[in-house]
Amino acid sequence: MKIQKLKLFTNKLKAEKDFYSQTLGFELLENNSNAFTLKMGWSELTFEKSEKEYTYHYCFLIPANKLKQAMEWMEKRVEIVDIEKGRKTQRFESWNANSFYFYDANGNIAEFIVRHDLNNAHNSDFNISDVLCVNEIGMPTNDVEKTNNLLYDNFGTEFWKGDLKRFGTNGSQEGLLLLPNYTVKDKWFPTSIPVKPAPFEAVIENNGETYFMMFKNEKITTTANTI
Repeated sequence: MKIQKLKLFTNKLKAEKDFYSQTLGFELLENNSNAFTLKMGWSELTFEKSEKEYTYHYCFLIPANKLKQAMEWMEKRVEIVDIEKGRKTQRFESWNANSFYFYDANGNIAEFIVRHDLNNAHNSDFNISDVLCVNEIGMPTNDVEKTNNLLYDNFGTEFWKGDLKRFGTNGSQEGLLLLPNYTVKDKWFPTSIPVKPAPFEAVIENNGETYFMMFKNEKITTTANTI
């Protein structure tokens, strides 16, 4: 599965735009008073103005050999989350992945991840154009198994790793929907940010087919329209 487009909502639109386009240097594809869109490898990330505050967890994929370089590059521009006693990277053994975390201008918890099984090493000094895609978006639920089954029925995406009670994942290493059960897992690792459902829209590609998905009020809707 690939996340081709992702739309999130923010009540700090200008701050988010400045953070991503100026502080980090992502290319702006579209920009108006209501929304802006960034190019991130094969993905596009849009933030749309909202009166209400929402908090998300999302993740960007980078080449498997670039974690150290990427963190050094990012530390010059943003504070990296201290996971434990000065340790700033996390190893996920069962995923064969490593990552680090930072906050965006809205206070969302964002992540850079390397997935060694993808064999996507790139031999050059890290810069922001090395971001390959939007790789993950959190989709909190009170029933992991039910949500996973709905995703399979609508998009053909399958359960990947985790469990069906506390925290599961749906999709593939190129694109994942994170399914924490917020009645059991109440904080986004490695922070104190509460796990709460927040609306988003996405265009995903799976098995050669493209789908539009809306997640709102803990319900999944699919239509023929795109963002």
